Amino acid sequence: MPLWPVYTGTKEPHDGITELPAPPPWRAFDGGPGLDTPADDADTAATSPDRAHRAATYRATAQTVQLVNAALYLRRPLLVTGPPGTGKSSLAYAVARELKLGPVLRWNVTSRSTLHDGLYQYDPLSRLYAARQAAATGTRGSTAPESGIEDHLRLGPLGTALLPYARPRALLIDEIDKSDLDLPNDLLNVLEEGQYEIPELVRSSGPGDEDPKAMVMVDGTHERVPVERGRVRCRAFPFVVLTSNGEREFPPAFLRRCVTLRLRRPDDSHLADIVRAHFDGEPGGYAQDLIDRFLSRASGGDLATDQLLNAIYLARSSDLPADSLAELAEQLMPYLGEAQRSDAF
Repeated sequence: MPLWPVYTGTKEPHDGITELPAPPPWRAFDGGPGLDTPADDADTAATSPDRAHRAATYRATAQTVQLVNAALYLRRPLLVTGPPGTGKSSLAYAVARELKLGPVLRWNVTSRSTLHDGLYQYDPLSRLYAARQAAATGTRGSTAPESGIEDHLRLGPLGTALLPYARPRALLIDEIDKSDLDLPNDLLNVLEEGQYEIPELVRSSGPGDEDPKAMVMVDGTHERVPVERGRVRCRAFPFVVLTSNGEREFPPAFLRRCVTLRLRRPDDSHLADIVRAHFDGEPGGYAQDLIDRFLSRASGGDLATDQLLNAIYLARSSDLPADSLAELAEQLMPYLGEAQRSDAF
């Protein structure tokens, strides 16, 4: 029997992802050769303690759990919108941790980002330099191997996520609303088809090639994977989270291909759960006072949960008197939309 929900938002890591039903016929992929999904780095907590902490302490709402599972079942990207500090980016790490999807692949989008950046990077100048070096050493009798295209090419986060892994990889495309106007449309075909080509490798592999595979480096590691004739097609569609702060509208065709989750500012009980998770205890005393102050101030403008957590951390870690802490809390929780004021001299 299929398992619903696969992602629960509450359990320790488990293998429920293996109990997903078969994808809809229009979202079935057959890429190969199959690859094992990399396990989470045993040193993740040491190398990226902030990400490990966010994954372990994320508290999902019932709506979040439902829509994450809808995206997993339908093999569709999840577009997560909401105010700053509502946990949009942390969601990808929390799902990857619970479902054992391996290290999260992250693509931080800027106004200059292109689809090519997400798929792969190729440096022809470094290849030219390597070829000249090989030619120079060859004249001196050296037998150094010739540098191939694959030695100067690395898959990006999106390109890596679409490799034919046995389990879905988790891909975070952060702040897609900051992209150039064309990027969402450019993503449509790749996310719909679950595949792409690397023209440099396609051109270098002729029909008579005895070994058409190129061993290519992937995002986030120096390991290499085989890519046959420059074509990549996924086997398990990745769990893709696209985050947006709501700074722009997206084309209807793009929205139609996504499951959309709109996060709202946490209420009192949800904030208390978040504080308990981060500080391993009940938010009593001054912490509860700060929660009440945060909720009161939030009704007048945009505040991020991070601001509340910062204030609570200082309240727990310092020996300032209550009146000084109250004043400091006000300074730590300014409205995010306020214009910066410069001092006049």
